Amino acid sequence: MSSMNRTNIWSKSSRFSARRTAALLLCIAALLALTACGSASTMEQKQIFAMDTVMTLTAYGKNASAGLDAATSVISSMEALLDPELPTSTTYAINHSEGANVVVNAQVAKMLSTAKTVYEHSDGALDLSVYPIVKLWGFVDGRYYVPLYDEVSQQLARRAFDQMILTSYPATGSYSVSFPAGTEISFGAIGKGCAAENAVSAMRQAGVKSGIISLGGNVQTLGLKPDDSKWTVAIQDPNNTAGWVGTVQVGETAVVTSGSYQRFFEFDGSTYHHILNPQSGYPVSNSLVSATIICEDGTMADALSTAMFVLGETRALNYWRQYGGFEMILINKSNQVICTKGLIDIFTANAAASNYKIRFAE
Repeated sequence: MSSMNRTNIWSKSSRFSARRTAALLLCIAALLALTACGSASTMEQKQIFAMDTVMTLTAYGKNASAGLDAATSVISSMEALLDPELPTSTTYAINHSEGANVVVNAQVAKMLSTAKTVYEHSDGALDLSVYPIVKLWGFVDGRYYVPLYDEVSQQLARRAFDQMILTSYPATGSYSVSFPAGTEISFGAIGKGCAAENAVSAMRQAGVKSGIISLGGNVQTLGLKPDDSKWTVAIQDPNNTAGWVGTVQVGETAVVTSGSYQRFFEFDGSTYHHILNPQSGYPVSNSLVSATIICEDGTMADALSTAMFVLGETRALNYWRQYGGFEMILINKSNQVICTKGLIDIFTANAAASNYKIRFAE
């Protein structure tokens, strides 16, 4: 494909990106309207753009302002830490280490350890070392491109997440990591979950007891609502991104969604989304359009949302049955919403989304 064709794809796809962003903002607004029914007079809210995502942070109580400032600082520092194209970032250092050990902090170590666990349990459905392939498709710089098979195969050969060596040094509380030379990773599939988790922790340390953070498809709650009731979190409708298929009533937890509708481009009548199959290097093609994970650990929830989407409906449910520790909502192309049995009492279908059939998996 010529560079001119590649530029044309980029120009065409920019319009889709803007439209999806606008729809997402509407969904976030709807979600917050549902959740912010406590003591509105003490509510403070901040909206920022970080990690290529519009983020909305909400806190309640007398320490709300300090909490939002603390959460924003955490998110900004993590963005600088994780950006693989930023020469001063930890991720950049890992990707250019040529096999040498790189010292990393506890946040990065947790993401790497969590990703490794999910990688092993899912037969490689979550692989942070697919970053060169993500770049090849143009999902990093927005210059979208449909690569040739040989180009994909060449980049697939650079995957080496199974060869990661993560070392802990308890005496100093530090960590180091190494990958084979030529390996490049990205925390795109897990970074926002970790950022939300740490942002909530920062809010708590600032004295906030009630709050909610929405980082695109990642929602993390702090405590309960000001009136001690549970939060109502909307599950976005993949076919109408300004609406939702249902809601879940939750306490302090993470609710994270990955879906093929969130970021994509079209070329020559075909649609290509951003969630790649680590085995093939091409966008995942199965029955799912979204996978939502509900889990107290925000980092794990983010990792699982991608892995379950890659696994597909049957294998994702088998993973849940075998390992547990989370609840899940899968939406497939047949407009079925499959909820795990732990959600029976907390999931409520949206009557306006009557085209969906709800069922619960055992």
